[in-house]
Amino acid sequence: MKTLLKFFWTLPSPRLLLRHQAKRCSTSSIVSYYEAINRNEQEVPEYFNFASDVLDQWSQMEKDGEKPQNAAFWWVSDQKEEVKWSFEELGVLSRKAANLLTGPCGLQRGDRIITALPRVPEWWLLTVACMRAGIVLIPGTSQLTAKDLSYRLQASKAKCIAVTDSLAPAVDLVAPECSFLKTKLLVSEGSREGWLTFEDLFQAAPAKHDCVKTKSREPMLIYFTSGSTGAPKMVEHSHCSYGIGFTATGRHWMKLTPSAVFWNTSDTGWVKSAWSSVFAPWMNGSCVFVHHLLQFEPAVILDTLSRYPITTFCTAPTAYRMLVQHDSNSYRFKSLQHCMTGGEPLNPDVRERWKAKTGLEIYEGYGQTETVTICGNVKGMEIKSGSMGKASPPYNVQIVDEHGDVRPPGEEGDIAIQIHPKRPFCFFSQYLDNPEKTAASQRGSFYITGDRGIMDEDGYFWFVGRSDDVINSAGYRIGPFEVESALIEHPAVAESAVVSSPDPIRGEVVKAFVVLSPAFLTHDREKLTRELQDHVKRITAPYKYPRKVEFVQELPKTVAGKIQRNVLRIQEWRKA
Repeated sequence: MKTLLKFFWTLPSPRLLLRHQAKRCSTSSIVSYYEAINRNEQEVPEYFNFASDVLDQWSQMEKDGEKPQNAAFWWVSDQKEEVKWSFEELGVLSRKAANLLTGPCGLQRGDRIITALPRVPEWWLLTVACMRAGIVLIPGTSQLTAKDLSYRLQASKAKCIAVTDSLAPAVDLVAPECSFLKTKLLVSEGSREGWLTFEDLFQAAPAKHDCVKTKSREPMLIYFTSGSTGAPKMVEHSHCSYGIGFTATGRHWMKLTPSAVFWNTSDTGWVKSAWSSVFAPWMNGSCVFVHHLLQFEPAVILDTLSRYPITTFCTAPTAYRMLVQHDSNSYRFKSLQHCMTGGEPLNPDVRERWKAKTGLEIYEGYGQTETVTICGNVKGMEIKSGSMGKASPPYNVQIVDEHGDVRPPGEEGDIAIQIHPKRPFCFFSQYLDNPEKTAASQRGSFYITGDRGIMDEDGYFWFVGRSDDVINSAGYRIGPFEVESALIEHPAVAESAVVSSPDPIRGEVVKAFVVLSPAFLTHDREKLTRELQDHVKRITAPYKYPRKVEFVQELPKTVAGKIQRNVLRIQEWRKA
């Protein structure tokens, strides 16, 4: 990163390098046009690229003095070192990164790259570079293990992977079995045999690059998302889906403007980072603020909110729970104006305690990897504590029964989005290479989210719970199959079933019910619990490990022999 910082100041004037592909827009018109598409008042254009049609427009307005002089990107390290880029500077640097990908890395339009990086500035450069070059980006968390990486590389057929030196050994371990992988890009200081080094290539890359003309429906992003059965699915999004789809919610739910400094704490591997650290803020000309947090520390979060002029803040309900429990009386948030949350239900008590401490409301929103914001509470509307708010345009959100018929207000059912006769543009294209799962997500005229809920007479939605076995722990979606697959690799485990268990901080955590192999029946249970937890951390991403383990003689099963996780889950939640 230090090399990147030094090199930036040797660049020729960005004004000489900017390529203009579209006519000039005003600050208000650029947002209003795309918001009209969100509201179904305008058709989606045939061609769209977020880099050229949005970022380069802000860059031009920045030069013309039509936009307040606010940074586009503001990064702070653990040691409080800072990186700041204007939209103009972001344009130059991302063009260099695009040339890096299409030159030394050998990637072409339509190829796929996996990035498993922490919150470092290079992730944002590679994200924009992929748009410019028409390369499909597949973000992943830096907590992925060798097994996770192997599955993602083989399933996606990615030709390139970008990681730091902490994950490079895991990539080298699985690379021989990943026949499509051609290039390994190291985003760290130093070098490694068989790897290209981002720093060196970035310095040598030219700063002029012509953005490809991508069709609106052309693939742009792929996210792996956990399900209740089988391995994670690949969710494919087009250029217009996320690129245009967050305009309205960015403007109204997130309250973003060109003068906003927006801090979203999500890890770069999660879809919320694309939502709130790329598309929504930059569509609205806002500054993306990033703190390179190694782990969530309430004192560091509160200090950052107090020290920097952050106007808009978004973090998970679990994080707010931790923040309100921390002594925050010595902190003063002089710039903070708007707070949001999502990813899991917000406890009404947490909302009230945060408001008492800061004087600010927390506006809850709801969405999925497959969608943009489905529901939200926006300023100006009454907040009903515990509600996810009302449907967000352009979605027609309903509660439906098992036949796909709309249920009346007050009755529980599946939260669903109407996709027929017209499929919303801001919606995933498909579960890639999995037409069965794509078809199974539809019921009648609706896409079924997999969540259960209620809509009241006023159109507010209330989350009831998952309709499948997916566990949502502190906003992390965890498929039980993945944890069970890791557990069964340990010789002590004959069978296992993984379900959610209530937790006062995380909302719910992973609990494993384990039937032991005969040879381990006399082993120390406390020691064996720790051993199984460590084993899961090694096999799959550490956040998936079972925080609770219970040893049982047998698991409940159907007549056909299928494990009944729902019986165990209901039993577990009745204890709460």
